[in-house]
Amino acid sequence: MDRREYIVATGVGLAGAVAGCSGQSEADNGGSGGTNDTTESGTTATTSTDSSYSVSMEPVGEVTFESVPEVWVANNGSWADMGIALGLDAPEGVWLPSRYHTRYYDEIPGVSVDGSSIRELWGDSGVGKEQFYEMDADIHVMDPNFLLSRGSWDQSDIDEIETRIAPFFGNSIFSTGYEWHDYTYYTLYEAFEKLSQAFQRTDRFDAFQALNEEFQTSLEDIVPDSESERPEVAIMWAGSDEPTSFSPYLMEDGTSFKQWRDLGVRDAFAKTDVRDFHSDRSEVDFETLLDIDPEYLLMRGQEDKTRAEFEDTVVRSLEADPTGSELTAVQNGNVYRGGSLYQGPITNLVLTERAASQVYDVERDLFDRQRVADIVAGDL
Repeated sequence: MDRREYIVATGVGLAGAVAGCSGQSEADNGGSGGTNDTTESGTTATTSTDSSYSVSMEPVGEVTFESVPEVWVANNGSWADMGIALGLDAPEGVWLPSRYHTRYYDEIPGVSVDGSSIRELWGDSGVGKEQFYEMDADIHVMDPNFLLSRGSWDQSDIDEIETRIAPFFGNSIFSTGYEWHDYTYYTLYEAFEKLSQAFQRTDRFDAFQALNEEFQTSLEDIVPDSESERPEVAIMWAGSDEPTSFSPYLMEDGTSFKQWRDLGVRDAFAKTDVRDFHSDRSEVDFETLLDIDPEYLLMRGQEDKTRAEFEDTVVRSLEADPTGSELTAVQNGNVYRGGSLYQGPITNLVLTERAASQVYDVERDLFDRQRVADIVAGDL
């Protein structure tokens, strides 16, 4: 019998023997919600006297690995990109490959990911357990609480997958809008460090952290000291080529807003009655936008388009609309793609540089692409 047949036939839990076992820790109910994107020292990674080692992360607790994971799956592009940054092969599957925008790697020499080879895990009824058996991964890089809260799983399903296949190891970090997420939110680089410990590639993490610190220093020269001089932006989801209503996002501490926080932009919705789409599925129309009249419109849901394709569809439709065409951002040509929901260390560099060109007219490289490629390749 192969390993899977043996597990099913005997019911023996091999998570500890093959990939690891997971222990649940008490959650920090306060949640950190931090905005400091540099990792703190002292994050937990303990190594025993034999080849096994343990890494601790909320909400999964301390996870012990008998050997370094090889086959892996991820929930979204945030964790998938972290794996690519560590020099791993692409994950076997993610929930929605269409939202893992591998085109960003075109910016990095020698780094590429074939998105069509990644299995889509999320269907009409959520994520099916049978897919986990078929992929037979060594680690599931995803927050199990997301499956419990959004995926129609119960705790027995989580326990089954961990016992019969491999542990869960993840935290939903892209948004701080989930009511059920009452434990620590990790910043992008805090989460990245945890994953580097799980895959025993902390040298690449250290190199990326040093690169990011230099990158953040370069941004300080771009962002005006006075907040009043910084651009006012409206971040919205535009789900079609000719949108007439939009789903508004209020900037928060989640990683999906990292590039905009780092660039110090002002949130046009922050001092209005507009509610965040993430919390109550609200929408705004052209009339509401005209009352607020942001300097910049940043449209999410459009990352599968090039800049030219975006202008030929979404921008052109706004210019043709009687009310939309009156918006200051439309008249000044300040309507842009707003970036991905999910970003890791590589995609964040690419998106932040793009955002700087959009709102600050910065037309120069802000990070060394070859250095990124070298780190991914392990040439440190």
